[in-house]
Amino acid sequence: MEYSHELIMPNDDIPFKLFLFEGKDGHYVREKHWHRSVELFALFEGGLDFYINDMRCALKPGECMLVNSNEVHSVHAPEKNRTVVLQIPLSTFERYYTDEKFIYFSNSSLLKDGEVMRLVREIYEIYTKKECGYEFKVMGEFYLLLYLLVTKYRMADVDEKVVWQYKKLDRLSAITAYIKENYAAELPLAGVAAAFGYSPAYFSRMFCKYTGINYKSYLDSLRLAHAYRDLANTDMPIGDIAVNNGFANSRSFSKLFKEKYGILPSGFRKENM
Repeated sequence: MEYSHELIMPNDDIPFKLFLFEGKDGHYVREKHWHRSVELFALFEGGLDFYINDMRCALKPGECMLVNSNEVHSVHAPEKNRTVVLQIPLSTFERYYTDEKFIYFSNSSLLKDGEVMRLVREIYEIYTKKECGYEFKVMGEFYLLLYLLVTKYRMADVDEKVVWQYKKLDRLSAITAYIKENYAAELPLAGVAAAFGYSPAYFSRMFCKYTGINYKSYLDSLRLAHAYRDLANTDMPIGDIAVNNGFANSRSFSKLFKEKYGILPSGFRKENM
């Protein structure tokens, strides 16, 4: 299994994340991942292929895809498209949780719902224009959208297998969020395992099963991603970048950086000056 957890932050001025996805002009693939937020894709142009729990679903213009919290999914954009995406924090639906403390929508595949499409379009257009008082109008349309989702698609009874997967991935979401917040510190596997009440051996097996890579590789990859941005966007000395992003020294950082990107940090910086 090659899963990854995605940590989603809302826009600064509204309590959800809103953006336009265009698939990088086609041939874009977002590998298997999950997040706690409920995700809504509204396709207006082009095409998208979704894989939710390994089931394929092709999205056409005028159709929506609703992805539940902690539902493993991947996205393939075979062509350029215009898709408005809303990522809604799970806590938004707290009043409508099941007894298992989460919400599950019955149609996590295809929604052919003209009213949902209209509301998503309105939300996006109002938000991008940002005219006086736009926040109030956006929230008005957003609450209408939430009303539709809760009244038309929420399930009161959920299969035990779905609940089990949700709980397992929710726990792992908390772990990966913790790692992402503390990646720059010394973060041994045993310490993280203990923080969440697991033995090192069990934690190692569980982490690898659900992320597709071992703990050290995951942590190294996260640190490298942050270091890559620092190299590209700052004049900070390479040694400082290494230490500030959790590497023991510049030598170990340079070795891992070259393995991943095929070039030493010093060479990368010269190419991007």
